[in-house]
Amino acid sequence: QVHLVESGGGLVQPGGSLRLSCAASGFTFNSYAMSWYRQAPGKERELVAAMTRAGGGTKYADSVKGRFTISRDNVKNTVALQMSSLKSEDTAVYYCNAVRIGGTETYWGQGTQVTVSS
Repeated sequence: QVHLVESGGGLVQPGGSLRLSCAASGFTFNSYAMSWYRQAPGKERELVAAMTRAGGGTKYADSVKGRFTISRDNVKNTVALQMSSLKSEDTAVYYCNAVRIGGTETYWGQGTQVTVSS
């Protein structure tokens, strides 16, 4: 059974930092590109950051470039999102996503809330 379990969300002040983690199980982790998405109230879900299977390639939304860093550990089957210089507009539910390279399988976590507020 596939599981993607996010953790690390919470309330943080503007300018602060937060680290999200996603623990994966039930599939061949290193066969999947991993991404973080977010969805703010009333808005569509958007891609925040993505990383290739081996971690050699990354992609970031323009709004988070230079502030967020995605990383993965193919031994521990985890993916992380280090967020710094947080802004109120970063407030959203953050989702972990896995997409199989060369296939159609895609999996989602349940999401973790990040609130940036003073």
